[in-house]
Amino acid sequence: MNRPEDSLIIYPCDFPIKIMGATQDAFAQTMVDVVRVHDPEFDAGTIEMRPSPKGNYLSLTVTVRATSREQLDNLYRALSSHPMVKVVL
Repeated sequence: MNRPEDSLIIYPCDFPIKIMGATQDAFAQTMVDVVRVHDPEFDAGTIEMRPSPKGNYLSLTVTVRATSREQLDNLYRALSSHPMVKVVL
């Protein structure tokens, strides 16, 4: 069992997550929708977007308000399993 004192993260905190996927019109909005399930107060205006050099992929950096390890684990699982997502860091 994980104890709060075992974590290197002190909750609550702002926690950046990088999400990469193929460039598609709905990619950013879809990722906002997934993130808001786990952080309802997430501000989509804070997303950093970077296209790949050839424009085939888009990298999003979202900064969520992390309140627990469980919340972050659930968010990582939801993002990693999404069909539009290639990599989550």
